[in-house]
Amino acid sequence: MSIANPAANAAASMRMIDGVDADLVVLPELGLTGYTCGDLFASDALIESAMDALAEIAAHTSLHRKVVIVGLPMVVGNSLMNVAAVMAGGNIEAVIPKTFLPTYREFYEGRHFRASTGADPKTIELFGDDVPFGTDILVRQGDAVIAVEICEDFWTPIPPSSHAAIAGANVLVNLSASNETIGKASWRRDLVRSQSGRCIAAYVYSSAGPGESTSDLVFGGHCLIAENGGILGESRRVGDGVDPSHVGETIVTRDVDLQRLAHDRRVIGSFDDAMTRAHRDFRTVTIELPEVDEDRGPLPRMDLLRHLDAHPFVPDESDELEARCAEIFAIQTAGLIKRLSRLGKNTTLSIGVSGGLDSTLALLVAIRACDAIGKPRTDIAGITMPGFGTTDHTRASADQLIELTGIRPELIDIRQLCLDTFLSLAHSPLGISINDETKVDGLQSTLNQVSDDAKDLTFENVQARIRTMLLMSRGFVLGTGDMSEQALGWSTYNADHMSMYNVNTSIPKTLVRFLVRYAADHDHDGPLREVLHRIADTPISPELLPPRSDGTIRQATEATVGSYELLDFFLYHFVRNGFDRDKILYLASHAKFDQTYESETIATTLDGFFKRFFINQFKRNCVPDGPKVGSVSLSPRGDWRMPSDADSDAFRE
Repeated sequence: MSIANPAANAAASMRMIDGVDADLVVLPELGLTGYTCGDLFASDALIESAMDALAEIAAHTSLHRKVVIVGLPMVVGNSLMNVAAVMAGGNIEAVIPKTFLPTYREFYEGRHFRASTGADPKTIELFGDDVPFGTDILVRQGDAVIAVEICEDFWTPIPPSSHAAIAGANVLVNLSASNETIGKASWRRDLVRSQSGRCIAAYVYSSAGPGESTSDLVFGGHCLIAENGGILGESRRVGDGVDPSHVGETIVTRDVDLQRLAHDRRVIGSFDDAMTRAHRDFRTVTIELPEVDEDRGPLPRMDLLRHLDAHPFVPDESDELEARCAEIFAIQTAGLIKRLSRLGKNTTLSIGVSGGLDSTLALLVAIRACDAIGKPRTDIAGITMPGFGTTDHTRASADQLIELTGIRPELIDIRQLCLDTFLSLAHSPLGISINDETKVDGLQSTLNQVSDDAKDLTFENVQARIRTMLLMSRGFVLGTGDMSEQALGWSTYNADHMSMYNVNTSIPKTLVRFLVRYAADHDHDGPLREVLHRIADTPISPELLPPRSDGTIRQATEATVGSYELLDFFLYHFVRNGFDRDKILYLASHAKFDQTYESETIATTLDGFFKRFFINQFKRNCVPDGPKVGSVSLSPRGDWRMPSDADSDAFRE
């Protein structure tokens, strides 16, 4: 920044425009002159030089397929106004004036400029062309609808961008000159984040930097890009604590997801309601960007310029980690406490403890709830029900978990009940002939020798339903199934998907594993911590098929349905964002998963996800009550309603 030197600032601006790979370039407030020119703004020489600089930059935009927005002082009628000029393809497409002029404390804009009013002309003449002028302008380029406000406009009770968003703007732009004072950056960041969330839009904030005059103020050069309540990225700034000597140019470039914004605006009905209550008329300027000479541009496209979370349900490893996990546990616990308050004082809380992830998380929540209300842990019955698929590993984990948490143990071997049921159904489990003389141990030994590809859905379902029958016969049953299993239908109807209350109902599998590890490291120690980590590291399995002859788990869930980190990624982007197959595959190709997956594996797993998701809605239509924890839930009473017989073909093409 060169104060009061528009020619130098134009040259710097054009270097910036040339050097960034972006569809939209936003420069600071009064960037062609400097914000701190003071009474020099009254000089004809400065104003004329700024206009020359504007013309030069406008012509330069013909070299790029970019929309460029710069700030400058401009004479309109008899007044000097603080404006933003929108340029593309060699043309000045629109000029937007500032509405609110700060004239308090360190700011003195009312001395130099006139604020926009309803008396402003609709067009102004610039370099022989009539150019749209006013605060009622939206600029459309492709799917982006851009609205511009300038600095103080944003800090008012109802920013102009709020009205623009209601009128259809999805990219809100702010050219700013915001000085740095103690704590101001945090406030600025919160405002940008919250405005993007309220408006369900992207918010682009570009502020003047330390090149401004430092006679009385220091400007930090803080640039931010937010999308629907989250900060996508921010630049360096003076005072950020990284480099005290930093005084250079600042820049941040990110991709914004207009499709995600459009989806959220469609599904959030109150956004449309606001349109009917606070509607203002806006004009739309449409920009058609010209093709660019291949020898001069555009710049090669870089990789996806935004953080893409491969595990969208799992808290980031950040300062907020402990607070996030504590909040999740608190929501689950509060839900269960309320439900327990409506039951008899001596009601037994029955949990089927398998030594797997889901039942472990439910048990951890149950003991938290009982401890919180003074209910003895012995009012929790931890029922282990080993069957034909139970391994020594998970059986030991379940037994130790029950012992170390101090709940009441109960053991029921379900194999004889299952054998009796097979005989009643005249069913040959996994193709093995049985009769009234068949003994459980003998059948178990034979089952352990079957091939790994043996399948028998009746064999699995009988075990699952026997367990649920035994649980339901003992009192109030706490469900354990998670949201990923609901999405895939990976549960037996009227068996492990049924209970009186389910604290895991909106917890996806990747988060279940994370929460168990979190509880181990933060809430427990000694042998219980070791058991929890062992459970978290155990391969996921319903253990409804017999173990191999060496005692290891035969039935690995992820070998059948696919990796849960992929499945939960798909679940989030389909249910939360409404993305189609191609968009989800594109995002998956950029995500950094824990494992490396071939593109064919990702596509096959996604197609399987869609197929399972659609054919299993009937199971989700009758799930038990349970608390919503995150932004995605499949409760048929709240977040997700769909017909059980919908066709998935259109979603897999």
